[in-house]
Amino acid sequence: MRAMILDAPRRPLRAAEVPRPEPGPGQVRLAVTACGVCRTDLHVADGELPDPKLPLVLGHEIVGTVAATGQGPGGDRFRTGQRVGVPWLGWSCGACRYCRAGRENLCDRARFTGYQIDGGYAEHTVADARFCFPIPDAYSDLHAAPLLCAGLIGYRSLVAAGDAERLGLYGFGAAAHIVAQVARHQGRRVFAFTRPGDAAAQQFALELGAEWVGASDVPPPEPLDAAIIFAPAGALVPVALRAVAKGGTVVCAGIHMSDIPAFPYDILWGERVIRSVANLTRNDGEEFLALAPKVPVRTQVEPYPLERANEALENLRAGRVRGAAVLDVDGRTGRG
Repeated sequence: MRAMILDAPRRPLRAAEVPRPEPGPGQVRLAVTACGVCRTDLHVADGELPDPKLPLVLGHEIVGTVAATGQGPGGDRFRTGQRVGVPWLGWSCGACRYCRAGRENLCDRARFTGYQIDGGYAEHTVADARFCFPIPDAYSDLHAAPLLCAGLIGYRSLVAAGDAERLGLYGFGAAAHIVAQVARHQGRRVFAFTRPGDAAAQQFALELGAEWVGASDVPPPEPLDAAIIFAPAGALVPVALRAVAKGGTVVCAGIHMSDIPAFPYDILWGERVIRSVANLTRNDGEEFLALAPKVPVRTQVEPYPLERANEALENLRAGRVRGAAVLDVDGRTGRG
């Protein structure tokens, strides 16, 4: 099968023909139709997340059809030909105190798709059937792919922000363009912050219902109740703290962020909270994928052939993607 391979961090992906994987006990093999290109893929490829499986197939926003099932518990969860999605969380132990408490996203033994498990930058992949989701019929393969990480992590971040009415979104990329739609559906007011001078992203935010847009170094016109930071820039944490009112929450949504600079205690005082969001749970996936068609969330995607994965990653790094980049793996753009 065709695949794009990461041989070592900070090297371009290599196009290759590799053996097709076969499902083990409890697994399914998917014929991949689409795979989102996520900023976490950049963090893995750039060596910012340590010790990836190498060589590695990146990609954890996978949409495909079940081509084969393995034996054992869970392997028969999906039927052959059924369309399913594979997210970032690929396996957890199920026995530790985090898993038993419904916090499998914090499992110390967890394994992640496109990091410790080969992902979707390939024509086929295998996944633990227990950690896959049926894809809502309302979405084509390309438009469903961003829901599986940008959507899921964004949704978990929105829940972590509490019932904030005035919500700031720092970094208006794949996750924010989905979260903005959900937040507006819930009756929240959205304030969008972008890189200084990024007029295209600001216009995009306005089109998706933001009532105010501005550069990340500009304060909002009124205090926020919560802010979600999607950009991997630690310097935005004190900026967001200054923007939220007393009792407000700043949610750091990324798996990797540059160092947070020192800041005075008075911008944290007043029972402001800084918290992170780590990974996702299967419950997050079930809730969000049920909610998305009701909003309805409309994903904006830029498709690339599998062989142009390096170009997609570079455009994401440079901030040239409107919405989400998605690899059209089987070459049938928009397949439903």
